Amino acid sequence: MGTAPTQCPSGITANFHAKFDNRTEFSCSSFPFTLNLSKLNSQPTSKGLVNKIGSLPDIDDLFWEKVPTPILDVVENPTHLKSLSIRELKLLADEIRLELSSTMSKPQRFFKASLAAVELTVALHYVFHAPVDKILWDAGEQTYAHKILTGRRILMPTLRQKNGLSGYTSRTESEYDPFGAGHGCNSISAGLGMAVARDIKGKRERVVTVINNTTTMAGQVYEAMSNAGYLDSNLVVILNDSRHSLHPKIEEGPKTSINALSSTLSRLQSSKSFRKFREAAKDVTKRIGMGMHELAAKVDEYARGMMGPLGSTLFEELGLYYIGPVDGHKLEDLICVLQEVASLDSMGPVLIHVITEENQCSEDKQKKVTVEKQQEGLSLNDIYSFSNDDHCRTYSDCLVEALVMEAEKEKDIVVVHAGIEMDPSLKLFRERFSDRFFDVGMAEQHAVTFSAGLSCGGLKPFCIIPSAFLQRAYDQVLFLSPSLCVHQAPVVHDVDRQRIPVRFVITSAGLVGSDGPLQCGAFDITFMSCLPNMIVMAASDEDELIDMVATATRIDDRPVCFRYPRGALVRTDYPIHGGSALEQIGTGKVLVEGKDVALLGYGAMVQNCLKAQALLSKLGITVTVADARFCKPLDIKLLRWLCSNHDILITVEEGSVGGFGSHVAQFIALDGQLDGRLKWRPIVLPDNYIEHASPKEQLALAGLTGHHIAATTLSLLGRTREALLLMC
Repeated sequence: MGTAPTQCPSGITANFHAKFDNRTEFSCSSFPFTLNLSKLNSQPTSKGLVNKIGSLPDIDDLFWEKVPTPILDVVENPTHLKSLSIRELKLLADEIRLELSSTMSKPQRFFKASLAAVELTVALHYVFHAPVDKILWDAGEQTYAHKILTGRRILMPTLRQKNGLSGYTSRTESEYDPFGAGHGCNSISAGLGMAVARDIKGKRERVVTVINNTTTMAGQVYEAMSNAGYLDSNLVVILNDSRHSLHPKIEEGPKTSINALSSTLSRLQSSKSFRKFREAAKDVTKRIGMGMHELAAKVDEYARGMMGPLGSTLFEELGLYYIGPVDGHKLEDLICVLQEVASLDSMGPVLIHVITEENQCSEDKQKKVTVEKQQEGLSLNDIYSFSNDDHCRTYSDCLVEALVMEAEKEKDIVVVHAGIEMDPSLKLFRERFSDRFFDVGMAEQHAVTFSAGLSCGGLKPFCIIPSAFLQRAYDQVLFLSPSLCVHQAPVVHDVDRQRIPVRFVITSAGLVGSDGPLQCGAFDITFMSCLPNMIVMAASDEDELIDMVATATRIDDRPVCFRYPRGALVRTDYPIHGGSALEQIGTGKVLVEGKDVALLGYGAMVQNCLKAQALLSKLGITVTVADARFCKPLDIKLLRWLCSNHDILITVEEGSVGGFGSHVAQFIALDGQLDGRLKWRPIVLPDNYIEHASPKEQLALAGLTGHHIAATTLSLLGRTREALLLMC
């Protein structure tokens, strides 16, 4: 067993012990098994997994009741798919679904998306030659079957757990992941870059990118498609259309149909002979001249628009050759189309429209999983829909209830939501005020400027965006004028500079557990508080959140934002009551008063400051705990009182360097508070990305628990031994 020292933020060293040697043997009555980690580490298909395997969880958590998967058992990497027949590939797809259903005993978000993409994943790895050919995914929720087929099957039970597999694709995890799938919409841009680099270097590998319905709501996708059409590099784009829509009654709208004719046409469109005939016809019309080429192109587009589904000509206009629709659960059709596309040396960018169903599953698998899970007390709804009526009350529940109360009193309140998926809590507002709720999907830039327009029209918009997604609305640029190449971020130019009262609700602030660094809300305090006109708040509990909703409603002369964390409320039995606006903007409050040390918390970290205060009081140290509430404007009166009445001031926030603590430092330095006896220390998120783990584990890794805060305090008081004992 090895011991690795790790330096804590407060300067305290903690030791962590590895749980496995290189070779571990064990067996149980139902599943005898020998795990040779050294052999698995040496597999070329598992590049990047060495560190992961070196810190596997407990045996009881790792292994599950074995279900028969004879074909999957012999598929150790995608190369083994090449020798399978179509019939065997179909059986393999069923076994992968069975594997996913049985190993994911704990409900996983986005699980159904991977079930829908099983045949597509099998077909991709059967036709293309990863990792030489590059297969990029836009969204991690579709990639669980991909992980199973690329040497990570044994680690699937560790998915989204500490030191386990990421819920997304990861370049450091496997060589089969050429690019990290983040929030979506990046795969075509990255794939096009790889395709151009391939062409410049004179290589011949294929580049395939997979996007989905949610992805197509983001502008970057169309920017990338347009550029791909212009550059005309060989690139395969697969639209995995699972018929999702932002509208709640999608069943009433038109659906793309798949029948024998559409399958035949898709095969014809992708065939080498048809493509060569089409290219030859283009050359002939160019030689004839007299506008024949343009006329033929229009006839071709019109004819293909007649054959294809509604909207298919959009991709043609962007320069991608459209093929589809293809049934995403018919391996014969998928493999035929992909093989034809892969066989062409100079095809340019191609878009293959694949239709899938997220509820797709075999009857045998459904019956087997139903029996197993019902024995564990789970219903089929729990298994496939993952709905849980007994879920803990969350901050989002509290927010929506507060918004409903305010909207009943104030008819001008509207809600604009942007992000990868809508929080279930928001359905309450949508049901009550359907004409005042707008879900724009992954179009954060549009959400911000749309909200600004609503405000200019006399309404009071609450723009709800998760912290990690707000970054795109802040960072991505707008082209303001064809004659003046000026780039401005929507939050800056469209809202803050014009002092337009948009109310930003920043959800999933701080660490987000199993979603890891990809959806971590670490930076919003920093980038929002640097804007001159922005009011920046953070709720420390549910009562503060309700009051901040009421406060934001009454601010009509400038933009305002407030953040809250993902997860359960501080009190599960909180009474539902109407919020009252804070009497004065920029005022904090003292929760506990002491004389030795002052802990100034911002947002959810106020609760951990109170935990630290309880720990320190047992050691005879009296602590003042204050809730800052505002990062901008700061409560100057409160800060001066804390500095003049305490020898130590510690600020605590669940955000990056440059946020609340930096604003406090700026003020107390200019105010001369640091020129005397005062010791000031900031506790912030470390300057690195914290990988997926449980929320408690992430807070411990970040040094933001009550114990860490108390240990930092003891260290500043010179009581280092007690600090070390506290962390043991």
